Amino acid sequence: MLEGVNVALGVTGSIAAVKVVELAHELRRRGASVRTVMTDAATGIIHPWAVEFATDNDVVTEITGRVEHVELCGRDGWADVFLVAPATANTVGKIAAAVDDSPVTTTATTAIGAGVPVVVAPAMHEPMYDHPGVLDAIERVQSWGVEFVDPRIEEGKAKIATEEAIVTGVATATTEQTLAGKSVVVTAGATTESIDPIRTLSNRASGRTGRAVARALAIRGADVTLVHDGDDVHYADVLAVESAAEMLDAVEAAVDADADALVSAAAISDFTVEAANEKIRSGEARTLDLEPAPKLIDAVREAHPDLTIVGFKAETTGDDEAMVGEARRIMDRVGLAFVVANDASVMGESETRALVVRTDETSEYVGSKDGLGARIAVELKTELS
Repeated sequence: MLEGVNVALGVTGSIAAVKVVELAHELRRRGASVRTVMTDAATGIIHPWAVEFATDNDVVTEITGRVEHVELCGRDGWADVFLVAPATANTVGKIAAAVDDSPVTTTATTAIGAGVPVVVAPAMHEPMYDHPGVLDAIERVQSWGVEFVDPRIEEGKAKIATEEAIVTGVATATTEQTLAGKSVVVTAGATTESIDPIRTLSNRASGRTGRAVARALAIRGADVTLVHDGDDVHYADVLAVESAAEMLDAVEAAVDADADALVSAAAISDFTVEAANEKIRSGEARTLDLEPAPKLIDAVREAHPDLTIVGFKAETTGDDEAMVGEARRIMDRVGLAFVVANDASVMGESETRALVVRTDETSEYVGSKDGLGARIAVELKTELS
């Protein structure tokens, strides 16, 4: 996600500075190189040696005759992006006023003036975050194109965003916005059909691929609606569903709201069953009458003949030729832009192997599911251009 990206990391005097080591590790795990600038207050919370160890680079704690702020974030500087995390109310206000009285604010002024992307992750007590002056400063800095990663409002505090959310913010700031203005609906994970109030029918899908697709689309500027049986995410609006019928209803509503594309990555139940009103007693003989569940992509295609739809197909044969044949059968039946086919053995894993199947060609992808999400976003951009 951040392969080859140089991140200058500005750390200020919030107690959230204790999370900087974890943040630096996450940025590097995603492929970034990290160099750090710290305020004097930040060094009283976390020692620069710890940050040096986490980044494998020297830490700037004062601006010297080497003009470190220019070397990092000048027009020909090292950094591709300047990330301020955590950012105190004091620092946000000073960035808004171009007050350069610390290594971090001086580097921020330099980056903004040089056109280097800037990402800010605030962290402070909630009353400070709600102060009109702080909100005005945030709005002013945002008007200059600076990206803010919203804090988590918990326990009377505006806590620094998660590492994942900050990484998404950095990736967004350093990725071309090829899908800006596009609205995409993504389905992910398994659906679940109730047998009785306790028991269910479902499958092994984890939803990792669908969520990776949704995140990759958002990073490229798309407005994303994620339909799944799961929690809220920081990169998309979530419609929470459980059954195949609920997923169909939610997708139809989301697509009706002027969507440009649907990526149907969920492993939707093929069958449903009439649920018992009470728990079926253990040992009681029972035959379940399975009924076909509604075919989501068929229903959406019937209602939206011109919508761009991307399909997914999982098989258990381990035979590429069979997977491609089945993918093309579905593509022809529903009129899909392309189909992502994979063996079911990758369900729940972080790594995957997939075939991107089009009418006249097939290409292979091997790697992380995050990488597959990025690949699908690139393929979809071609369809929507």
